[in-house]
Amino acid sequence: MKSSWKSHFLPELLFFQEGPGVRKWQFRDSGVKLLNVGNINKQKLDLSTTSLFLSNEEAYGKYAHFLVDDGDLLIACSGIVVDNFHNKIAFAKSKDLPLCMNTSTMRFKALDKNRLNINFFKYFLQTNNFTGQLRKLITGSAQLNFGSSHIKKISIPLPPLPVQERIAAILDAADALRQKDQALLKKYDDLTQSLFLDMFGDPVTNPKGWKKSTLGECVNLITYGLTVRPEYIQSGYSVISAKEIKTGTIDFSEAKKISSHDFLKVSEKGKPKKGEILYTKTGAGIGQCALIEEDIEFAITQNIARIDFKKSINLIYILNYLRTPFIQNLSHRVSKGNAIKDLQLGDMKKFDLILPPTNLQEKFSNRIQAIEKQKEQVQANIKKSEDLFQSLLQKAFKGELVSEENLITN
Repeated sequence: MKSSWKSHFLPELLFFQEGPGVRKWQFRDSGVKLLNVGNINKQKLDLSTTSLFLSNEEAYGKYAHFLVDDGDLLIACSGIVVDNFHNKIAFAKSKDLPLCMNTSTMRFKALDKNRLNINFFKYFLQTNNFTGQLRKLITGSAQLNFGSSHIKKISIPLPPLPVQERIAAILDAADALRQKDQALLKKYDDLTQSLFLDMFGDPVTNPKGWKKSTLGECVNLITYGLTVRPEYIQSGYSVISAKEIKTGTIDFSEAKKISSHDFLKVSEKGKPKKGEILYTKTGAGIGQCALIEEDIEFAITQNIARIDFKKSINLIYILNYLRTPFIQNLSHRVSKGNAIKDLQLGDMKKFDLILPPTNLQEKFSNRIQAIEKQKEQVQANIKKSEDLFQSLLQKAFKGELVSEENLITN
């Protein structure tokens, strides 16, 4: 940090507020949506991943001071793996409103926009400086669980406003490069779905007249994972929950950990194996699925079903079949429950499957593998753009990125 940068405690510069502890009995099926930790991912706010609401009467009455405003900087502040905290930050936009804060979330506003650029502060939250201070305040915790009392004790190195704005602009450009690569990756995912429909047609109408069966008739095993909540630690065996199942893959970077002692106590049904498919069965993310492609030991929670398909079914084919809108919509439609939906295993077994000839399934699988090779190149580019961003980020808050003198004199 440059000697000219002054350090300020966050309450001097920001208004910040934790969400209230809304109880389950207050949840409604309509009204004002409630923000939760799962809505904030990869620095974007996605409210489609929750279906929890607060009544209009309570939202605009008792909880009116917790209603989110356009431009609020939102973060998750509980149960977050330290190394993934940078993904749990996002700005609220007018399209997201009305929205009410909930437990484990926090919002920030600059008290004086002429002193602090809120975008500059967003990047500060992603630095080793911020997480380092936070770790010291919550020593002993495997996850970030913090509140206003911790935020009050954190300081930020603050250069003049023009320097803040320039740093934010440089980091915005580096971030845009990351986002561009991510968007290209999504195009490949969309291509996979298009290829499926082109080769096999719409599963609903089955225009090509493929043989039909049910999921229950095509599996050796379908079960779910842990029914008890273990003690989480900093490192150990991963416990995969619904939020780690995304776009056909398992995101181990966000997974909570348990000790080897606790892992040994997990029943065999909670320990999936290579070649099985994991399927989210609880919450707004019902229907997300992923194939276990590596021989890794880990556990799953009860909101995940593990499915072992018979050898006659190509796993790449069936994974993409389960990801079609037909199955996704069916999963939501037959799920039971009010505030939190749950897909019963018995209902899953009734899912209709179309079964094209094995050679056609394999042909599809080969084409998908070719697409996956292209995705590997994109993922390599994503790593490069991520490394560049992280380098610029850490330099920025050491005062090594922007020449303060040139900015001020010009």
